[in-house]
Amino acid sequence: MSRIEQFQYDNRIVRAFGMATFIWGVVGTLVGLTLAFQLIYPELNLSQTGIPYLSFGRLRPLHTNAVIFAFIGNGIFMGVYYSLQRLLKARMISDALSWIHFWGWQAVILCATFTLPLGITTSSEYAELAWPIDILITLIWVVFGINMFGTILKRRESHLYVAIWFYIATWITVAILHIVRSIELPYSLFGSYPLFVGVQDALVQWWYGHNAVAFFLTTPYLGIMYYFMPKAANRPVYSYKLSIIHFWALIFIYIWAGPHHLLYSALPDWVQSLGTVFSIMLIAPSWGGMLNGLLTLRGAWDRVRQDPVLKFMVVAVTAYGMATFEGPMLSVKSVNAISHFTDWTIAHVHVGALGWNGFLTFGVLYWLWPRMYRTPLYSVKLANIHFWIGTLGIIFYAVPMYFAGWTQSLMWKEFTPEGTLAWGNFLDTVTQIMPMYAMRALGGTLFFVGVCIGVYNLIKTAGQGSFLSNEAAEAPAREPRPVSTAGQYWHRWIEQRPIQMLLASAVLISIGGIVQIIPMVFVESQVPKISTVKPYTPLELAGRDIYIREGCVGCHSQMVRPFRSETARYGEYSKSGEYVFDRPFLWGSKRTGPDLQREGGKYPNSWHYNHMIDPRTMSPGSIMPQYPHLADNELDLSELPAKISALRRLGTPYPAGMEERAITDAQQQAKKVAGKLKEEGIKDEGMETKEIMAIIAYLQRLGTDIKVEPGGR
Repeated sequence: MSRIEQFQYDNRIVRAFGMATFIWGVVGTLVGLTLAFQLIYPELNLSQTGIPYLSFGRLRPLHTNAVIFAFIGNGIFMGVYYSLQRLLKARMISDALSWIHFWGWQAVILCATFTLPLGITTSSEYAELAWPIDILITLIWVVFGINMFGTILKRRESHLYVAIWFYIATWITVAILHIVRSIELPYSLFGSYPLFVGVQDALVQWWYGHNAVAFFLTTPYLGIMYYFMPKAANRPVYSYKLSIIHFWALIFIYIWAGPHHLLYSALPDWVQSLGTVFSIMLIAPSWGGMLNGLLTLRGAWDRVRQDPVLKFMVVAVTAYGMATFEGPMLSVKSVNAISHFTDWTIAHVHVGALGWNGFLTFGVLYWLWPRMYRTPLYSVKLANIHFWIGTLGIIFYAVPMYFAGWTQSLMWKEFTPEGTLAWGNFLDTVTQIMPMYAMRALGGTLFFVGVCIGVYNLIKTAGQGSFLSNEAAEAPAREPRPVSTAGQYWHRWIEQRPIQMLLASAVLISIGGIVQIIPMVFVESQVPKISTVKPYTPLELAGRDIYIREGCVGCHSQMVRPFRSETARYGEYSKSGEYVFDRPFLWGSKRTGPDLQREGGKYPNSWHYNHMIDPRTMSPGSIMPQYPHLADNELDLSELPAKISALRRLGTPYPAGMEERAITDAQQQAKKVAGKLKEEGIKDEGMETKEIMAIIAYLQRLGTDIKVEPGGR
C-alpha cells in the first residue's frame, strides 16, 4: 500500500490571477464601451483636439488585447493553477516560477496598454504587439510551460483528467501559433516587418487569428469547464467517451479552419475550400463538448434555478454552443458573402467573448472566491442581479448587431431596376444603422455594470472572510511506474503519459498548418505575378506606416471581392499579385467605412487633406475620427533607410543604394503632393514637411498599379 503524503496547495497564485481578472475585466469592458460610444459620438475620439491616443483606431486593438489576453488570459491562469494542483494532487513545482509567470504576464499587458495607444502596432489582429513584447510573451509562456509540465511530472495522481488534456494542447498550440506569427525582421526598437507577405501573410494571420480564438479562448476554457462545472453541480462528467472524441477531434479539425476568414478574397480557392470543409466539420466536436457540459447537470436542474454559479455556467456553455454553430455556418460561402465585413461578425464574436468566456469566468470566480476565503458569498442577490443584467447586456448587444449586419449587407448589394447601386453613397449604409449602434452601446453598458457589480460582490466576500494561503492536503504517493491499463479502455494508456500526449497534440495541430501554409510559401504559382505592380516609394511607405499606426485597418478593408455589387462600387476585383509587396497585409475584417483598394486617383489631394482634418466637411454624417494632428506633426523620415534595408532583405526588389536616397526621394515626392494641394487651393505654410503628405501619397497610390475601371461610391 502506498504511503500517504501530506502537502499544501498554493492559493496565493490563484488569488493573484483572480484579482488581475477583476481589474482587467473592468478595464477591457470599459474600453469596449468607450469604442461603442465613439461610433455614435465621433467627438469622443478627442482626436479633434490634436490628441490621437484615444481615437477609435488606436483603442480598438487595446480593447481586444485587454479582453482576450488580460481579462480572459488571467481567468485562464486562475482556473489552471487552481484545478491543476488538485487534479494532480501536487503543489506547483515552483512558487518562484508561478510568480514570475504572474508578474511577467502583467508586464506584457502593461506594455500593450502603453504601446497600442501610442500607435506602436503590427496591425495583425490579436497579434498587434511590437516585437520586443512578442519575445517577452514567449519567455513567459515557456515559464508557464515548465511550471505546468514540471508539476505534471511530479504528480501523485497517475491518471490525467480530461481538463489537463486541454491544458496540454493549449500550451503547445499557442506556442507554435505565436512563434510562427511572430517571425519578423526588426528595423528599429519597436518597428518590424513580417516574414510573410501579401496573400501568404493573410493566410498565416488567420491561421493564427482563428486558432488564437480556438486555443486561447476555447480549449483552456473547455478544460476549466470540465473541472469546475462538475464541481459546482456535484455531478460527474456526463460521458468519458464523449470527452475523448471531443478533445482529439477538436484539436485536429480546428487548426484547418482559419481560411474561412478569407472567403471570396485573393486567397487561392483550394485553401478557401479547405477552410470551409473543416469549419463545417467543427460542429460535431464542438457540440459534443457543449452537450457533455450541459448533460453533466442532469438531475441538478433544481439547483440551477437557485445557484447563480450554475446559472452563469449554463448560459456560458449555451453561448459556446451558439457560437460554435454560427461559426461553421458563417464559413459557408453563400452565408459568408452576406456576413463578411459586416457587424454580423461583431455580434458573433461577442456572443462567444461575453457569453462563453465572460460568464464562465464569473461563474468560476463566484464558486472559487468563497472557498478560498472560507466564507459564504457576500450576496447571492447581487450575484443574481449580475447574472440577469449581464444576460440582458449580451442580448441588447448581439441582437442589434445582427440586424445591423444584415442591413449593411442588403444595402451594399441592392441595385435599382435600372441596374445601378441603390445606395451608391457608402455613408448611407452607415447612417442607417446608427440606432443599432445606440442599442449596442446600451447592451455594453448593462454588461459593464454587471461586471462592476460582480467585482464589488467578490471584494466584499473577501473582506468578510479569511484567506487560506496554503491549503493542507494529502494523497497516496504515486507508483514509480505507470499503473497497468490492461483490460481498461484503450485511451487510459496515454492518460498516464503527458509527454506522449504533448507530442501527439503537437503532431495533430501541425498537420493543418503545414498543408495550408507550406504550398503558399514555396509554390510560386500560388501567387501569380503582375508585372506592373511595383514596390512603394519611400514616401508611400512612410504613409502606409502612418495608416497602420492610426489603426485605419480597423474600419477600412483593402479587398474588393468578385461580386457585382463590389465591382460596381469600387472597381475591378482584387488579385493576389497586387499584394506581393504588402508587409503586413491590410485586407481588414470590417467595413465601417468603404473599401480603399481602388482609392488611388478617385479624389484630388485636397479632398483627402480636408477629409483627414475633418471628415464631416467632405462626408456629412461621417463617424470617422478627425486627424488634425497629421497636418501638425512633422514627418519623421529618419527610419526610412532602415525600413528599405529590411524590406530588401525580405525580398522587396528595391535597387541598390535606395537607402542613401530614400529620404531625399520622400522629400521630393512630398513637395509634389504639396504642390498639387496648392493648385487645388490649400496653401498652408510648411505642409510639405507634415505627416499628412505621406498618407495622401499612400492613399493616392492604392490600386493604381493595375488598370481598373473606376467605380461609384
